[in-house]
Amino acid sequence: MKIRPLGDRVVVQRIEEDEKHGSIVIPDAAKEKSLQAKVVAAGEGRKTDEGKVLPMEVKVGDRVLVGKYSGTEVKIDDEEYVIMREEDLLGIAK
Repeated sequence: MKIRPLGDRVVVQRIEEDEKHGSIVIPDAAKEKSLQAKVVAAGEGRKTDEGKVLPMEVKVGDRVLVGKYSGTEVKIDDEEYVIMREEDLLGIAK
């Protein structure tokens, strides 16, 4: 992927969960969006009014929790990503 988010934005890729219950397979249209994602790119951090850069709390490779409808969905090289501000992340999964 060739994208570098600006400021306090991060690029995440949702982690798909296996949706198979017994012999029933749930179609893609009926699946809910995953709340877990992996950070694939992160900006430098948020700038304060004084011009100081506050570093990001997340780094590339972190597993994070995101809201169902947060961020902006983009498609790059046939892969789907979500670009959002760091403050929109719900937490870091350990």
